[in-house]
Amino acid sequence: MTLPNYWEFPGGKIEKGETKEEALKREIQEELGCTIEVFNQVEDTTYEYEKVIVRLETFMSKVVFGTPVLSEHAEVRWVTREGLRSLDWAPADIPAINKLTGEF
Repeated sequence: MTLPNYWEFPGGKIEKGETKEEALKREIQEELGCTIEVFNQVEDTTYEYEKVIVRLETFMSKVVFGTPVLSEHAEVRWVTREGLRSLDWAPADIPAINKLTGEF
């Protein structure tokens, strides 16, 4: 699901036979051309938009190889935890933002 003019975490759907962590690594490689190491899960959110219900599982991760190259997105931006609040996030991402910034 794409929401124009809102920030979203990169990611995507889990394919058959994949773990959540494997899916996240694959999606980041496909979308940004980076290899990541996946750490702990931050949040697990189910959000009901007008026409679709999405489940968003957010993980802490670290880029271990590569520099983001956009292939599916209009812009990428690195921000500090404090800087997360300066962006206009998609509603489904807000619970993870709240956890990451200590406002839950």
